[in-house]
Amino acid sequence: MSALLAVGALALTALPSSAAEPPSLSKAFATAAAKYDVPREVLVGVAYAETHLDGHNGEPSQANGYGVMHLASNNVNQTLSEASKLTGLPIAKLSKDNTSNILGAAAVLDAYADQARLTDRSDVDKWYGVIAKYSHSADAPTARLYTDEVYRIISRGVNAAGVTTQPQQVAPERGAYTKTAPLGTAAVDYPGAIWNPASTSNYRVGRTAAISTIVVHVTQGSYAGTISWFKNPSAKVSAHYVIRSSDGEVTQMVAEKDTAWHVRTENPYTIGIEHEGWVDQPSWFTDAMYRSSAALTRNIADRRGIPKDRAHIKGHSEMPNNDHTDPGPNWNWDYYMQLVNGGDPNPPQYNFTTWGSGVNVRSAPKLSASVVTTLPGPTRVFVECQIQGDTVTAGGYTNNWWSKLRDQKGYMTNIYIDDPNPKLPGVPEC
Repeated sequence: MSALLAVGALALTALPSSAAEPPSLSKAFATAAAKYDVPREVLVGVAYAETHLDGHNGEPSQANGYGVMHLASNNVNQTLSEASKLTGLPIAKLSKDNTSNILGAAAVLDAYADQARLTDRSDVDKWYGVIAKYSHSADAPTARLYTDEVYRIISRGVNAAGVTTQPQQVAPERGAYTKTAPLGTAAVDYPGAIWNPASTSNYRVGRTAAISTIVVHVTQGSYAGTISWFKNPSAKVSAHYVIRSSDGEVTQMVAEKDTAWHVRTENPYTIGIEHEGWVDQPSWFTDAMYRSSAALTRNIADRRGIPKDRAHIKGHSEMPNNDHTDPGPNWNWDYYMQLVNGGDPNPPQYNFTTWGSGVNVRSAPKLSASVVTTLPGPTRVFVECQIQGDTVTAGGYTNNWWSKLRDQKGYMTNIYIDDPNPKLPGVPEC
C-alpha cells in the first residue's frame, strides 16, 4: 500500500479491497476449479475454514500445514506431498505460493473425488465425503465437525481477500457420516463444553503441583484441525480446552485434574485454553470467542480460587521457558479481563470515530439505498460488522467496504471511518 495521506485527523489510503491481497488470488481459485473440476465454492470454503484465505507467508500451522489450503505434512496428513506428485510442482512452491497451493489442493480433492467415484462434480452437496477425507481428521466425529463447518461457510458465502462467493442453500449428502453423531458429550469440568479427549500420549495423568495459572493460547490452525492434532498420538502436545472462532463453541480435551502439555516446564500448575486462529490475523478473534473464553476462564478461576488478574491469567508468550508469541498483539487483554471479571463492555475493536460532516447512513450498502440518518460531524459509532457493497469515491478516496452501524441501524461507507485500513481490522464480515 502506498504512503498514507493525511486528511485532518485522518490518515488513510482507501484503496479497493482487492489491493489488500494479490489480485491473482480470486483468479487462482477459478483456474484451479476449472482445471481439476472441483466446485469453486468447495475450494474457497475449505480455504476459509482453514486460514481465512491467508497463506501466512509460508509459515506452517501447528500441524505443519501450509498455505491458504493448509496442505499438510505430518504422520497422518500428507496432502503436501500428494499435491506435489499430482501437479509436478515442488514442495517449496506449493508451501509458499498461493496460486500453486490452491492448484495443489484442487488436484488432491480431484484425486479423492475420483477414488470416491464422484461423477456429478457440479453438485456441491455431493462433495461431503471428499472434503471429510481432505481433512484427514483423527476420527469420524472430528471429520464431521470439520466438514460441517466448510458447508456452513459455503451456505453463508465468503467475502475476504478479494475473493467472493455468494450464499447458497446446501443439503450436504453425508453418506457414511450420516450415522456419525456430532460431538456432544458433556465435558467433565465445564458445563456446556463438549468432551472430546486428546490422545493419552499427549498429556500426563494427574498433577505434581496445585493449579494456579490459566494460559491463553492461539492454535495457529483451525478448530477442527487442532482437535484432530491433539488426538494424534504423535503430536506430543495438548491443551485442556479449544474454543471456536465463529460462535465460541468450547471443546474440552484434557481433564483439569490432568497435566496437558502446552507450556513445557510450566505444565504442572497451569490450565491451557487454545483459541482458533492465527496470531497475526485479528479476524479470528471474534466477540463470540472473547465472551465464551472469558466465561470459561471465570468459571475455572472461581472454582479453583484463582485470582482473576493478569498475574494469574497469562498469555503463552508470558510463561517462563517458552519461545511462543501467542496470543500476540492482536489479542485485546483489557477487554478480555473486563469480561473475565464480569463486566459487559462494548467490544473496543468495534468502536470508531467518523470524520466529515453530513455523512449519510443508508438502509443497505448501496448508494441507491434510502438514507436512514445523517451524521452531522465526527461521531463515535459501534460497528457490528462490515460488508462489501457499492464502490464509493469521496474526498479523493475510493472504497467498497461498508460498516453496519448498530446504533444508527444502517450502513456507512468505510471512507468516513477514522482508520487507515479500507477494511477495518478485527471487525467481522456481515
